[in-house]
Amino acid sequence: MFAINRDYYGFRDTGIVIRNGVVFRDEGARQGLAFYRDGTVKVYDETTTTAEQLLADGVWNTLSFGPSLLDNGEVAEDIEDVEVDTNFGNHSIQGEQPRTAVGIINENHLVFVVVDGRSPEYSAGVTMTGLAEIMQGLGATTAYNLDGGGSSTMYFNGELVNNPLGGNKERYRRLALNLKQ
Repeated sequence: MFAINRDYYGFRDTGIVIRNGVVFRDEGARQGLAFYRDGTVKVYDETTTTAEQLLADGVWNTLSFGPSLLDNGEVAEDIEDVEVDTNFGNHSIQGEQPRTAVGIINENHLVFVVVDGRSPEYSAGVTMTGLAEIMQGLGATTAYNLDGGGSSTMYFNGELVNNPLGGNKERYRRLALNLKQ
């Protein structure tokens, strides 16, 4: 079993949210990531499409967080200036932070990265550009930022792989992306 944090579907009221072929929300607002039934994964602009069109095109799951980190293998422009959320007392995501990302190497070949941070003497975190460069170094041609901060957590085979916020335990509520179809 593999699980990571993803977008924060329950925290927002915007974005296109499709899970296992079921539409949960159709309020395009930002860059999204679409997982297709044929194994391809693409970044798309939520404001130029609908959940119905994505389903018709073969999308099985979407993530709504962002921004895109890599485009055709190159670091996306202006990613240090993107503010994902500042609502509900959240701070922006600039600077070194704990982060989570998914990268696409090719069809049905993904790479996931979780970077710990905000832990003095353990890990400061990484900037958005630094995260993009990590994904680039792993061979991703497309990469997408997921929910980070204290949510940055990775499980594999029932074990916590990273050290979230230096506490060796995950945040209270955890959402996982299930890639099984």
